Amino acid sequence: MRIGMGITYSGGFKETVAELADYEKAGLDIVFVAEAYSFDAVSQMGYIAARTERLEIASGILPIYSRTPTLLAMTAAGMDYVSDGRFTLGIGASGPQVIEGFHGVPYTAPLGRTREVIEICRRVWRRERLEYGGKHYTLPLPPDQGTGLGKPLKIINHPVRPRIPIVVAAIGPKNVGLAAELAEGWEPIFYVPEKAAGVWGAPLAAGKAKRDPGLGELDVIAQASLAIGDDVAGLLEFGRPVAALYIGGMGAKGRNFYNDLARRYGYEKEAEQIQDLYLEGKKEEAAALVPAELLERMSLIGSEGFVRDRVRAMKDSGVTTLNVTPLGRTHEERVRLIEQIKEIAG
Repeated sequence: MRIGMGITYSGGFKETVAELADYEKAGLDIVFVAEAYSFDAVSQMGYIAARTERLEIASGILPIYSRTPTLLAMTAAGMDYVSDGRFTLGIGASGPQVIEGFHGVPYTAPLGRTREVIEICRRVWRRERLEYGGKHYTLPLPPDQGTGLGKPLKIINHPVRPRIPIVVAAIGPKNVGLAAELAEGWEPIFYVPEKAAGVWGAPLAAGKAKRDPGLGELDVIAQASLAIGDDVAGLLEFGRPVAALYIGGMGAKGRNFYNDLARRYGYEKEAEQIQDLYLEGKKEEAAALVPAELLERMSLIGSEGFVRDRVRAMKDSGVTTLNVTPLGRTHEERVRLIEQIKEIAG
């Protein structure tokens, strides 16, 4: 099982990167760099590539609406080049609040666009001349939509790899099925191993039934906060505001994917109450209603025995990469947590 760690965009980036060598020695395999509506992830990943030698680097995630498919492919090829083949392209649809609010782009057809982006990226990396006629993207642009001077082109440079790994962030049934069919990896959020099969088992099976064997086994990447000890249970409370933000505030009524997931997990009443309170501006009250069971089951916070049991449950449910957030008070404590989880995960 691989061990990953997310690099935050909220501050301390250069300091964290300077410390990555210690995490790598402790067993860290891959770092994930987020891109919401803060600094872009690409410049930060380039910085990481220049400061590391063996650590894998992944975007976690680049929204498909904020770049053209070919720019996503060029960016991935460029990152793979400067990192000597250590890059994974993590993509996702994000949500209408960010895409329409921050980027001013209509949030339409996320499923179809994701499929076409993946197909176009792989053609770019194989250095094919791009002639693509999709429902959402057409290359070259038809004459009646532009000057008529567009030409089928192929990327000038030779990519380090003709197939860069793609990870799709998805929680909706159709998007999860698409990830299982087309991508090297799938990254859900709020992953509860005991409930994963009931929520995602059918779409995963449907996608895998259509999967090209050449893609290999699907890499399932689960996120979890990490703290190991007999006195760390209180750290679960740090997850409340984040869970409330997603379940309550990341979308409008009827258009909140994370709220839908909480409902599918069986927390229908709590999900509705959290959303109502959050949208009324009562964020603390909303956070207080996040079920303790949910916080516990999607974390790796507790005694060593508890964490071992949770890792075993993750493995049994199909998780192959743990993307952890070590909750140590000091750098040394966080490095030690990576050592411990690497030993536990095997």
